[in-house]
Amino acid sequence: MAEEQQLRLDLDELRHLESIAKRPRVLSLLSSEIRDLDAKLSRVTAVTAAARQAAVAAEKVPVNVDAVNRSYVTLGSFSWDQDNDKIKIYISIEDAEQEKVDTVFKPMSVDIKFHDIHGKNYRFAIPKLNKEILPEKCKLVVKPNKVIVTLVKASKGNWLDLHLKEDKLKPNLDKEKDPMAGIMDLMKNMYEEGDDEMKRTIAKAWSDARSGKTADPLKSYP
Repeated sequence: MAEEQQLRLDLDELRHLESIAKRPRVLSLLSSEIRDLDAKLSRVTAVTAAARQAAVAAEKVPVNVDAVNRSYVTLGSFSWDQDNDKIKIYISIEDAEQEKVDTVFKPMSVDIKFHDIHGKNYRFAIPKLNKEILPEKCKLVVKPNKVIVTLVKASKGNWLDLHLKEDKLKPNLDKEKDPMAGIMDLMKNMYEEGDDEMKRTIAKAWSDARSGKTADPLKSYP
């Protein structure tokens, strides 16, 4: 912010000098300097605005404390069978409640979370299925002592296994995507492709926008 203000003051003074200058060479020098400073001010203003937007948006991202601190017990007891169109997975678990089950079906993965079963949370996940499924047609049904998961195959045929050989059954620990990734990528690209002056400007603008509340994520860049 301080740099932007100084640039504006410099421009005001240069324009004043231009208005009273008489000699063509002086006018040309002043005009050239004004153009350079004007372009620099535009870059600094854009970077500062982007950094401020990123900082404000980051502070507004809701954090579900319960979800962050929640731990899960991996469910490993299950069986499965199939026909030409579907796969059925039978998970051994008692006292699960349909409304306390979070199910995420994707074309190549399954992630199921069981909440608050006698004070514990459980999870069954296949990060990479053997073949594609149709998420919108898959379903889960809770029974007294088990859960039945029906996966609808994207293409008919026999599966040799539920998961890819290199991805044995395990909890899916992939983190949620950072909603700030797009803005951060833009800032990093501007930083990496800019000259030394641009890098200093971006780093300073980001630091000012954050007002010292968090560490500057660009410090790791040369």
